Amino acid sequence: MKKLLPLLLAVVLMTGCSQTPKEVERALSLRSKLLQANSCTFDAEITADYGETLHVFRMNCTADPQGGVTFQVTAPESIAGITGQVSKQGGALTFDDTALYFDLLADEQLSPVSAPWVLIKALRGGFITSAGMEDDELRFSVNDSYEDDALNLDVWLDSGDIPQRADICYAGKRILSLKLENVQIS
Repeated sequence: MKKLLPLLLAVVLMTGCSQTPKEVERALSLRSKLLQANSCTFDAEITADYGETLHVFRMNCTADPQGGVTFQVTAPESIAGITGQVSKQGGALTFDDTALYFDLLADEQLSPVSAPWVLIKALRGGFITSAGMEDDELRFSVNDSYEDDALNLDVWLDSGDIPQRADICYAGKRILSLKLENVQIS
């Protein structure tokens, strides 16, 4: 009997680990689509939460096959037309007479304009830590690195497994929110 106990325990543990909940499978399916896609385009309304103030702006975004994101700010009108790109290597902004400035978040490591890139990076390779249904949407959580300064994301998918919104959290506090529209993965 003592010899069978470790074998039974191993079988139980391996059986439990081999089962993937349907919700996690849906999140992994989205990841697979993004990793195989030539591009992913979307419009994002981004809200940066600085505690006492909120900054809201809109961007048109395109993610490339390597996970880099190019964007154009569309609102508010005072900063519309500013373009930029963000990738693992860094980022750049292009503008004429208008400068784009937001205070950094997450202990000075994150700019609000990099929120779409953080979302794409996490969807393409972050650690899915939980998943479940919330009303008619799938909500899953992603940890971007498991480092001490990790960003955690909550992402909501509609019934067609298209991202609708996401929250980016740091140190247990939501710092950025994204509402997504016109998401096309091709």
